[in-house]
Amino acid sequence: MSTRRRTLWTIALAFLAGTAGVLLGAWIMMPRAPHGTELHALLHREIALDPRQEAQLDSLETQFAVERATLEAHMRSDNAALAAAIAREHDDGPAVAAAVDRAHRTMGALQKATLAHVFAMRRLLRPDQTAAFDRLVVRALTPAS
Repeated sequence: MSTRRRTLWTIALAFLAGTAGVLLGAWIMMPRAPHGTELHALLHREIALDPRQEAQLDSLETQFAVERATLEAHMRSDNAALAAAIAREHDDGPAVAAAVDRAHRTMGALQKATLAHVFAMRRLLRPDQTAAFDRLVVRALTPAS
């Protein structure tokens, strides 16, 4: 195999390995916070909501969907930047480290936004509904054994 072909294969493999590493790391390290719609569905199914609460929750879901989509787009961009840095540096160099830091900040922002959304939903509930909601959230965040 020629040196050029070997170099191209190395770049391609480094790119794929880096992308796989980021995706695997995100899958393993990030808790499975429920998307708003999943928790929203559980909320509707397991807690009796009045019409006012239904309307308020629908509004929260609409707002959060936009925020979540924006952050997920940033995560895709961060992953592409990381892949490019890996292809350039072929090592854990400064550009790779900076790209990883950006990706982690975005992942953290998504997790914080999700939690803010969960707490906003909780604030719409009556005191007699919050214990059931808290159980739903804990169940959604706890991996099944």
